[in-house]
Amino acid sequence: MGKSAVVIGGGLGGLAAAIRLAADGNRVTVLEKNERAGGKLNIRSGMGYTFDTGPSILTMPWVLEQLFESAGRKLEDYMTLRRIEPQWRTFFEDGTTIDVTGDLPLMLEQLNRVSPEDASRFLEYLHYCQQMYELCTKSFYSKSLTGLQDLRSQHKLKELLAMDPMRTMHQSTARFIQDSKLRQLFDFFIMYIGSSPYAAPAVLSQLIHVQLGLGIYYVEGGMYNIARGMLRLLDELGVEVRTHAPVARINYRGRLATGVTLEDGSEIAADLIISNLEAIPAHHTLLGSHPRAEKETKKLEKYTPAVSGLVLLLGVDKVYDQLQHHNFLFSQDPEKEFRQIFVDGVPADDPTVYIGISSKNDPTQAPPGKENLFVLTHVPPLREGQSWESNKVAYRELVLNKLERMGLTDLRQHIEFEYSFIPDDLQQLYGANGGSIYGVATDRKLNGGFKIPSQSDLLHNLYFVGGSTHPGGGVPMVTLSAQLTADLIKQQHGSANSNIS
Repeated sequence: MGKSAVVIGGGLGGLAAAIRLAADGNRVTVLEKNERAGGKLNIRSGMGYTFDTGPSILTMPWVLEQLFESAGRKLEDYMTLRRIEPQWRTFFEDGTTIDVTGDLPLMLEQLNRVSPEDASRFLEYLHYCQQMYELCTKSFYSKSLTGLQDLRSQHKLKELLAMDPMRTMHQSTARFIQDSKLRQLFDFFIMYIGSSPYAAPAVLSQLIHVQLGLGIYYVEGGMYNIARGMLRLLDELGVEVRTHAPVARINYRGRLATGVTLEDGSEIAADLIISNLEAIPAHHTLLGSHPRAEKETKKLEKYTPAVSGLVLLLGVDKVYDQLQHHNFLFSQDPEKEFRQIFVDGVPADDPTVYIGISSKNDPTQAPPGKENLFVLTHVPPLREGQSWESNKVAYRELVLNKLERMGLTDLRQHIEFEYSFIPDDLQQLYGANGGSIYGVATDRKLNGGFKIPSQSDLLHNLYFVGGSTHPGGGVPMVTLSAQLTADLIKQQHGSANSNIS
């Protein structure tokens, strides 16, 4: 008979961990405090518009395929993925637009128009990015790593050096790309994990291969169908997913977690606890009474939160033909933008703005002749005791001014539905540290580019999954964090048929 496991939080990491633990023969209960599972991957609708409120781009679909296969299922029976081309349309203040596409001849043609010199070196750059990805499949994507020692154990010295450890991502982009617009464009891929190209290690150049080489995808009917598919599978596996079930604390005896107490006072005993609530907030709240919680939190301070965001969900009674499914309106001075957000900790004067319009490829998401604009602008995470409420109105104006200036004519007059999220909401709804969207910032000087280890140092049978743990933020990484943590649990506690305790 398997062990009993409680998963705290029904975000993607929690749901994926529950699938793997159940597939490995354990008895699993998921406890979610909100009305709906999915975490930051969520949904909001009104006036005929439907919006995914979190991730809007899916990369590395093999991670989801692998998860469903581990339970003897096929992903395509639970959701339909559609490859998106062009992948992004990018806009610059001087009127230049570049479509990022996996169609290599077309991509080269566009690069050639901007910078023939960069077009001639582009295949070399892509090869470099692919090499970084392939090196990571041997370690980052296959094992739960806690730091440099673990990484070294997975690679020969030659491979470690090939990861370009002395360079930042920006420095590696600059080696291959001369044109300032193209540098800005390729540097911005780092925002898949909410970090700065000026601080993140060069190995993250692999994100260019992840997108151009492996493709980007949309889930038909909306990205929330990823959560719906996982919930359906959990139901088939006999896992109870309880919503409106906030956990008050993790119970323990000595070095072992014994279960959880819910806010209503009820207790659930368990052999294993998996927290989808980030480690730092979990130590402040669920483990707050533990005598070593404060000391442990101090140790985790080097894992600073990644960026948060101002999200505007805009239902507009107009079609903007110049926009694609995914659009980026770039800042004029990327170095200043990243410095303001990551170093000064203030919202950028001129931010890069993302607009996702799923109705471009999925007519179910907006009424005919209208569009659902998901507008995301990255902002610094909240410091302790800070609120974003006082910035909300002025920053919304700044963002809308930029959109209207860069071609979304009379946008304000066409908004008929609007809903917004600020960092405070992300912190309150999902317990995200500082309202972070992507978990922990990847910074070579602060944390070597590593994430919080998935096994707790306080309690042997407590584990963490999600964007702040290895391998990081974004749909595939969070889903992978759950699978790698489940591998670790299996290795340490044996499979359901084993007698190892």
